[in-house]
Amino acid sequence: MKVTRFEDLEIWKESRELCKSIFEITEKDPFNKDFKLKDQIRGSSGSIMDNIACPVK
Repeated sequence: MKVTRFEDLEIWKESRELCKSIFEITEKDPFNKDFKLKDQIRGSSGSIMDNIACPVK
């Protein structure tokens, strides 16, 4: 399997699904009332995809 884009990586696809799940979970109690915690958790889940997509130079 040839990878030409980071979107082709299975690990990136799985991290995207994880990110979606985290967004759904943080919409519910107790996260929906703690905005700072919710933002931190969502930001960290998004950075997983970013780190996979952006290779170290």
